[in-house]
Amino acid sequence: MPHTVTIPKTELWDKKKREFFTVGPYKLILEHSLISLSKWESKHHEMWLEKRNKTGLELLDYIRCMTINSVPEEAYYALTENNLNDILAYMEDPMTASKVYDPPSKGHGDPVSSELIYYWMIQYGIPFECEKWHINRLLMLIKICSRKSSTMSKADKRAMDQRRAAINAQRRAKFKSKG
Repeated sequence: MPHTVTIPKTELWDKKKREFFTVGPYKLILEHSLISLSKWESKHHEMWLEKRNKTGLELLDYIRCMTINSVPEEAYYALTENNLNDILAYMEDPMTASKVYDPPSKGHGDPVSSELIYYWMIQYGIPFECEKWHINRLLMLIKICSRKSSTMSKADKRAMDQRRAAINAQRRAKFKSKG
C-alpha cells in the first residue's frame, strides 16, 4: 500500500547562484516494496536489508527508489525531519496482524537480496503482483509459507507429489513427450 508524504514549501540555498530559492510544496507517493529494493540494490550493488548502517545519502537514494510519482530532484532536499521520521515509521510498519515466532537462530541464513526474495516468491507460488506489497508484509507471507510447507506431513507431501506426477503424465500424453 503506497504511503503519501507532503513536503512543505521551503527555502533552499543554491550554492552556484549564492542565493535562496523557494520550492514546494510537494507530495511524494512512496512504496517500500520489493521493486524499490531491487532498484536500490541494482544501483548500489549492496543488499538493502542486510546493510545495517546506512548513510544519509543512501537513505535519500532509497526514498527516490520508493517514489512512484514524478517529483523534481529538489523535493528530496526539502524533506523535513518530520517527513523523514514519517517515512522511517512507514518502512518499519509490519503491515500485517500475522506473527511468526522464530526459534533462536543457530547462525545466519543466506543474506537476503531482492533476487532471493523473488526466488522465494517463485518457490511458494506467490504471484509477482505482490512485488508491490510493503516489503514487511511480503516477507511475513514468505515466512508463513515457509513455516507451513516445512510442517507439511509426509502424507500431504506424498499426495502433492502424486498430483504433480498425474499432471505431468497428462501433459506428456497430450504433447506426446517423454520428458
